[in-house]
This record gives sequence, C-alpha cells and structure tokens, in this order.
Amino acid sequence: MATQITLLQPRRLIVGAGSVEQVGAWAHDAASTLVIATPITSGFADRLKLSGKVVVFDAIPGEPDIATLEAALGSARELRPDLVVGLGGGSVMDVAKLVAALWDGEQTLADVAGPDRVRGRTTRLAQVPTTAGTGSEAGIRSLITDSGKGNKIAVESPYLIADLAVLDPELTYGLPPAVTAATGVDALAHCVEAFTNRKAHPMIDGFARMGFHLVGKFLARAVKDGADTEAREGMMLASYYGGICLGPVNTAAGHAIAYPLGTLLHLPHGLANAIIFPHVLAFNQPAVAAKTAEVALALNLGEGLSQIDLRSAALKFCADLGIEMSLSAHGATEADLARYASDAHAIRRLMDNNPLDMSETDVLEIYRGAF
Repeated sequence: MATQITLLQPRRLIVGAGSVEQVGAWAHDAASTLVIATPITSGFADRLKLSGKVVVFDAIPGEPDIATLEAALGSARELRPDLVVGLGGGSVMDVAKLVAALWDGEQTLADVAGPDRVRGRTTRLAQVPTTAGTGSEAGIRSLITDSGKGNKIAVESPYLIADLAVLDPELTYGLPPAVTAATGVDALAHCVEAFTNRKAHPMIDGFARMGFHLVGKFLARAVKDGADTEAREGMMLASYYGGICLGPVNTAAGHAIAYPLGTLLHLPHGLANAIIFPHVLAFNQPAVAAKTAEVALALNLGEGLSQIDLRSAALKFCADLGIEMSLSAHGATEADLARYASDAHAIRRLMDNNPLDMSETDVLEIYRGAF
C-alpha cells in the first residue's frame, strides 16, 4: 500500500509563450515589488509589466551563499515589498523564497534550516523561471551554500510555495545550448530519482513519467534550436513536473553525489547532476530494473541493457547533447575525489532515499568512473 503524501503546488500556474506579461495583471495591487534576478535575467524585468515601485536585486551567482542571501534581504528590508518575484533559474528562485519569508526579520536562516521551521509568510511570491531544470518554481525547498562549511543548507516549508508560477518558453530562447543541455538533464534527474526512490509513490510516479518522457522527446530539439517553442515549452513542463516530484518524494544518491561538485568544485548545479546521472542510473538498475527499463525506453537508450551498456548509453545521451562528462576536464583532481565522496555520503537526507545502499567506497567509485 502506498504511503500517505501531501502534494503542494503554486496557487496559480500560467503556461505559454508570452505569459510573463500576466505577472503585472496578477500583481496589479502591489505598491512595491522586489525582483530577484541575475545580471542577465534582470533584462526580462520590464516584461513582467509591474506597476508601483520596482527594485531589481541582480547579484545572484550560480551557487548563492549566505552572504548573497543577506544582501538580498538587505534590499528587501529597505524596500519593504508587497511582492517578491524570482526571475531566473533555480538559484534565483531559491533566494526569492527565503527573501519573501525572512525579510521582515522575525526569523533568520539559522532559525528555519531544516523541515517545517518557517512560521509563516505575509509577502506574496511569484516565480518566473528562465531555465528549464530545477523546477524550483513548483517546490517547497530552498538551498543556500554555506561557504565556510562547504555544504548546502536546506530549508523546507509549505510557506515557500509560490502564489504564482509562470512558465513562459520565450524566456528560455536565449539560453546557450550547453546550459539548455545541463539544466535539462537536471530536470530528468529529478524525475528519475523520484521515480526510482525508496519513497516512490504512484501519484508522483505519474508526474515523473510525464517529465522524463518530455525530456526524451524535446531536450535534443531544444539544444539544437533554442527558439523551438514547442520543445522549450515541453522542457519547462518537464522541469515543473520534476519540481513537483521533489516535494513529497525528493531526489536520492544522484543529487547527493552532485552536491560536492557544486560546493567544492563550483560546478553549476545542472552540470554536476548531468555528469553523475548515467553512473547512478546504472548503479541502481538491479534494485529497480523495471522502472530503469522504462526510463531507458523513454530516452531511446535501448532495451534489455546490462548495467555496463546502460551506463554507456546514458553517457552517450548526455555527451550527444554537448555536455563535457569528464570531471577532470572541469578541474577535478584524483586527490579531490575522496573528499567529495565523504561529503556526499554524509548527505543522509538524500542517500537514505536511494533504492540501493551506497557505501562511501561506492560513491568514490562513481566519482572515479566520472573522472
């Protein structure tokens, strides 16, 4: 019998080309808005059609840390916004969630780290993704890097869910092929890790299936032609479905193994997950053979594959998208791998979800395989 789950989604979801302009109509009564962005995505701010006072905070790096969050909170405390808009990728949207919840000063990041510790949120939150990968617009989690400790702080709360999410494929037209590919495999990993998870649930399996089938159908097209609206919209839906999967089920070993590549090697989150994905897919195959075969079929990897052949086919799937799959090419050294393995193995909130137990040696072997 399936375990009990609670499924939370944004109160309103708007999907389609040009839909970014609906944000202003929805937020017509907001006297002041803080838009969280990057220097690149801040260029879309005018397309939100916001009225009232608008301040853009665009100092969000690829892996936002505590100092980044504090700077964004400082802007919010100065403005005292009625609305916070996350306009960017997962890092931007994660910061936007915490700014909306914490700017009033009643709680700090330390107060809310972990599950269900946010007491409430009075400021409205809109999420407008400009990539198709993290699915953060759909979710209840925010991740912030603790640079001092070299790990990620996870905050999880129903109060972090958006009041409005807008999936406008036109905002992803300008994404470089490499970013499209890596973030697309991140969306794929969200779906697959939830689908093959120890906590897997029939309802979430449905979202996961829709997600990884969309990736199989549209990711290569989106990489090849960035202005392919159908492919871009398909990938935004895949990303959103992956974000839904993260709520009640979450990811597993793949993401745990990818995290040190972000915190220590400073790889973008999507790229880190793409490099690790084929290795964990193959590692878990014996425990979830039928589901793994379903994933392989959706991605056109082949049928009846051995672990070795599955790993090779999944590596080729990612490499054919233009992703450099070697850790050494991204600056990792063999001496680094043991530290990565130790850090990844300690992320029990994800490792314990994996369908097969992984020793620290198993994790190290995956890094060596990806080296």
